[in-house]
Amino acid sequence: MKEWLRKIRSIPKWGVAAGIIYFALQYGLYRLGNTLSVVLGTIRWSFDCKIPFLDDLFPVIPAFAVIYLFSYVFWICGPMAVSLTRKRNFVNYISGLTLAYLIGFLCFIFVPTYMDRVKEGLMQYGTQPGLFNSLLRIIYAADGAEKAFNLIPSYHCLISTYCYLGVRKQPEISKGFRIYSFVMMCLIILSTLYTKQHYIIDCITGVGIAVGCYILMNRLDPGKKYE
Repeated sequence: MKEWLRKIRSIPKWGVAAGIIYFALQYGLYRLGNTLSVVLGTIRWSFDCKIPFLDDLFPVIPAFAVIYLFSYVFWICGPMAVSLTRKRNFVNYISGLTLAYLIGFLCFIFVPTYMDRVKEGLMQYGTQPGLFNSLLRIIYAADGAEKAFNLIPSYHCLISTYCYLGVRKQPEISKGFRIYSFVMMCLIILSTLYTKQHYIIDCITGVGIAVGCYILMNRLDPGKKYE
């Protein structure tokens, strides 16, 4: 416990700021992407990207709503944890995350996708008793209610994957935290499927964009001047 407290106290102020700013940025881009697709009229191109024989393998498990919501805490802590590593790694991390955000943002505008929750039979869960069903109702209400947009790529999968990649091979980060980050990444990805917030293709594109941007920025290495 003392070691954890020492690590928390050692997080630089700019690391804390990065965590908060990038959390706000992802939310702003998510909402702005939807708004611009309406203003520009590209929302008329929106399509349902469901792959029935795959997506129907995942039933709704309301308890995963807790993991889905906890992801927001995980995202805020991501840049904070990476700020404890070398500045070179942090700069590469932030550069790649920014690029990944922007790619997702452009997809929201020019490759709009949707999910018809009524057709999927999801709205019934909000009327059922229980804490987890209530959380699902809140999630659906905050994200388009009967019709959700901005499915490809899944920001939940994209950002959670990047949070793990940022600490994956960093010696300054304890093995325990690296394992925790990997487990949380996997659980959050599963939560998008078991809450029916996303389809499989959304998860694949989210993870793919994150991995692609991470590899690209580590090759371009914009943070090398801080070494």
